[in-house]
Amino acid sequence: MAEPNAPVAEPQPLATADGGRAYRLQALAQFLGAHLQGDGDCLISGLATLEAAQAGELSFLANPVYRKYLPQCRATAVILQPALADAFSGNRLLLENPYLGYARLTRLFSTAPQPPAGVHPSAVVAAGASADASACIGAHAVIETGAQIGAGAHIGAGCFIGEHSVIGPCSRLHAGVAVYHGVSIGRDCTLHSGAVIGADGFGIVPGADGWVKIHQLGGVVIGDDVEIGANTTVDRGALDNTVIESGVKLDNQVHIAHNVRIGKNTAIAGCVGIAGSTAIGANCTIAGAAGIIGHLRIVDDVHITAMTLVTKSITKAGSYSSGTPLAHTREWRKNAVRFGQLEQIVARLKQLEKQ
Repeated sequence: MAEPNAPVAEPQPLATADGGRAYRLQALAQFLGAHLQGDGDCLISGLATLEAAQAGELSFLANPVYRKYLPQCRATAVILQPALADAFSGNRLLLENPYLGYARLTRLFSTAPQPPAGVHPSAVVAAGASADASACIGAHAVIETGAQIGAGAHIGAGCFIGEHSVIGPCSRLHAGVAVYHGVSIGRDCTLHSGAVIGADGFGIVPGADGWVKIHQLGGVVIGDDVEIGANTTVDRGALDNTVIESGVKLDNQVHIAHNVRIGKNTAIAGCVGIAGSTAIGANCTIAGAAGIIGHLRIVDDVHITAMTLVTKSITKAGSYSSGTPLAHTREWRKNAVRFGQLEQIVARLKQLEKQ
């Protein structure tokens, strides 16, 4: 088998009779750097699962559990690992990582609307704000004085951009995103609806007459190619900035407290909470509903499993877990009682060892 080619720039789509778009299979193979086996002139107009794919569609096999669907698959072509090339009789794109290939192709077939440049008549743009002529400012958006909107950026309907905040080129804020004052967002970022960037951190000190607020004087700095999920919040720093480095991916309903720093290409799943002043390294993954307390340091390449509670710094790369797995309630209650008896059990064991 010939070596695959290096990936190339995105191919240009061909118009279909129904107003859609299609790509020649050869062009997709070149785009992915995949080895093509079959008819490179056939047209691909969509992506689908192995079970649901029909003629004109491309599918992929990433999980061996689904290999059983290959013999009956009706897709025009399938992305496979080279070792499984003979498992499908139709056109094949051979890649060592089919799932990555599928992920790259989704961009070509995205159905997200591309709104035209310009400012909607109902938007409010302060006289001291600046928006590139190629940017799109949606209905009822508010851009305050000193804010800057980069070339090709999209500010969705009902968004708020506070004073002196910067939205980088080609970044997209979906409807209803709130960006407070003094926030910097890089290029090619995506913020989904309900995200709040730059709200005050939870800074309070007990006083004689109740809680005294610590006014948050820092900002938020977000790098390039960052995605922030729906209803996720990133608090501003107390003195220094909260920093989200380039390539970070945050799922829905994640909370990033003040002065947290997240390293490049780290991915964090839904409902994770990270307390203030914790620094997380690059290329980490944090699974759903994990909690990380404040003022910790987590090195690069750490992987934290779902619902783990991190209470101390992690100084060595690897996978970390905490908590107890699911059990019948009666069994769980017995074990919960035993957890409280561990200290006594250890003391008795030591005494027996001495004897």
